[in-house]
Amino acid sequence: MEINKDLIAASSTPIVLAILAAEDSYGYAILQRVQELSGGSMEWTDGMLYPVLHRLERLGHIEARWEVAESGRRRKYYRITSRGRAQLAAERRQWEAVDATLRGIWKALSLSVSASHPAAATLAKGG
Repeated sequence: MEINKDLIAASSTPIVLAILAAEDSYGYAILQRVQELSGGSMEWTDGMLYPVLHRLERLGHIEARWEVAESGRRRKYYRITSRGRAQLAAERRQWEAVDATLRGIWKALSLSVSASHPAAATLAKGG
């Protein structure tokens, strides 16, 4: 399933903040985690992730530090700040409101469809 770019962009802040709330991480690992958590339906690119990270850093929601990995390669690690945790809580409340609204709309729509077209409702439910 392909997810609309607008939806991906809108969800990028809470996704990044939630990943960093679990543990500090670096760019490539964040990209891998998004793909893993989405079951492969969201494949972010560097060009999409790094502007989000830079914006969150500018806003004080995350902080960055350089570390040398076991391989000897330098990596920029990001960690969520207390300000970022507060933002994540606000983002979560907003997404829960959107989710509840959509679920309500879809439920009302399915009830409407079943009332007006009982055969279509049976097929829609997999029957």
